[in-house]
Amino acid sequence: MTNQAQLHQWHELAQQLRIDSIRATTVAGSGHPTSSMSPADLMAVLITKYLRYDFTHPHNPNNDRLVFSKGHAAPLLYAMYKAAGVISDGELLSLRHKGSRLEGHPTPVIPWVDVATGSLGQGLPIGVGLALAGKYLDQLPYNVWVLLGDSETAEGSIWEAFDHAAHYTLDNLIAIIDVNRLGQRGQTELGWNTQAYAHRAKAFGWQAMEIDGHDLTEIDQAFSAAVSINDRPTVIIARTKKGKGVNSLEDLGGWHGKALKPDAEKQAITELGGERHIQIQVSQPEEQQLNIIANPQPLQLPTYEKGTKVATRRAYGDALIALGTAQPDVVVLDAEVSNSTYTEDFAEAYPERYFEMYIAEQQMVAAAIGLQVRNYKPFASTFAAFLTRAYDFVRMAAVSRANIKLVGSHAGVSIGQDGPSQMGLEDLAAFRAVWHSTVLYPCDANQTAQLVAQMSDRQGVVYLRTTRESTPVIYGADEEFPIGGSKVIRSSDQDQATVIGAGITLHEALKAYERLKNEAIAVRIIDAYSVKPIDVQTIHQAAHDTEGNLVVVEDHWSEGGLGAAVLDAFAGIGDLPTYDGSQLQIIKLAVSDMPGSGTPEELLHWAKIDADAIVEAVKSQVKQPIGAKT
Repeated sequence: MTNQAQLHQWHELAQQLRIDSIRATTVAGSGHPTSSMSPADLMAVLITKYLRYDFTHPHNPNNDRLVFSKGHAAPLLYAMYKAAGVISDGELLSLRHKGSRLEGHPTPVIPWVDVATGSLGQGLPIGVGLALAGKYLDQLPYNVWVLLGDSETAEGSIWEAFDHAAHYTLDNLIAIIDVNRLGQRGQTELGWNTQAYAHRAKAFGWQAMEIDGHDLTEIDQAFSAAVSINDRPTVIIARTKKGKGVNSLEDLGGWHGKALKPDAEKQAITELGGERHIQIQVSQPEEQQLNIIANPQPLQLPTYEKGTKVATRRAYGDALIALGTAQPDVVVLDAEVSNSTYTEDFAEAYPERYFEMYIAEQQMVAAAIGLQVRNYKPFASTFAAFLTRAYDFVRMAAVSRANIKLVGSHAGVSIGQDGPSQMGLEDLAAFRAVWHSTVLYPCDANQTAQLVAQMSDRQGVVYLRTTRESTPVIYGADEEFPIGGSKVIRSSDQDQATVIGAGITLHEALKAYERLKNEAIAVRIIDAYSVKPIDVQTIHQAAHDTEGNLVVVEDHWSEGGLGAAVLDAFAGIGDLPTYDGSQLQIIKLAVSDMPGSGTPEELLHWAKIDADAIVEAVKSQVKQPIGAKT
């Protein structure tokens, strides 16, 4: 039984957490005090009795993980940090101020925050990734605690997480739903119908407990039961009141995301019993040895003979196996297309480091984010078109400063007969727009293997685009392809235009080169395999050497892809330069109309991104062959 002294301590701490949430948001002039007040009792019990965390060593692998999926309750989280003695009251009151690490929603600029939250529906899916790491890779007994808001359970990503957590029997994952009934504009979908939440969770295979989220004894009993369950994940469905403890706020609409004015703040603090400055000692985790997966071997990438035809997606799968042998921290996820992305070979070689995410792309990217928190190197693959479904997770991965590697296959019209629903035509633009991202688009198998190896240690969100079709191997196995570079694969001192391609269109550019050569038109061919960062120096040099005549060809919509990257290479340098009296002239060849089904050759021709279109574009720039110059 919980004694009265313990109950009193929890009550006093919960009141302090509420008061500090109010104080910080009033000073800031904005924030979510009422959303922070409803789960204060839950968090007071958690941090004093159940959370095992070494705040002096946040990267201790034995630490429990705490994710505020309900990221707008950041004032509560920061108030917990103050109670734990790791931030001062002065820092608490810097909430939302310029230069403060206490941002409006939590981000990992704070050492005890693993991932950025605030875009709702993300914390639990990321928690699945953390729990996968704990149960299957680290093999350590830490728990993953996730605080959710009730409104965010309307997000489909939450139910992807419920599904996958049960599938992988993640008994180390404990979700807490703060059912305070009120969302931003009024009542939530289910209100206080905690039974409905419980039925849904149980249907997915979870242990579900309904409690009064302000009854400290019930909270204690629920947490105690949750940490004892060893065959399934647990969700605690806590009925709470928004703005708990202040009559003018409690269970009243219209207060979401609103700070109290100073007079109202003073009254609320009085009603809550006055300011406290309690400090608690958070329990340390039990120190256990981290699981060592395997002994690394020297990296031996696959090699391919020049002139043979190999799909870059095939080379990606081969390179993953090599990485898996050399780097035991490489893990792979796929969205039920592993026989197309060729990650199935990694799954066979290293089943303990492969996680099937089925057709749940949001959960796949979220799990990758969770896994990298524990210093694993996740490669997540699916068709390029389907990664768009997870784009908000990609965006937030950048806010989390996460290091994840994403691979999209079956890109562009060159996939052929499957039609436009399967054609990734937005991916280069989407991933270029992500902060601090890297975007790669190899054209042959040896290049792909080299780039996959570099992705492993690359920081940030790294995206690799692979091709469905088998393409000729044009590079030797000893060639190097530094990220941020390019390859000039055809050039002369008489070049009249430059053609820039990547992936499938690079091969079309080479075909065009031969035809133009036969007509005494010399062109430079650049393989821009690094779309971001792009090789600005080589592009500028080519423009200088070829009288400003550039043709960029890509199997992608005209907006935001390779053509836009090339244009960006000339941004910020003032007036466009002239070359021997000629202005810079860039022709972008890209997909401009909605494609249908057809053979790859038919669709490349229809889209005007094949050798025929390149020849025509170059001829529109070059007025006369080399031999006809006067």
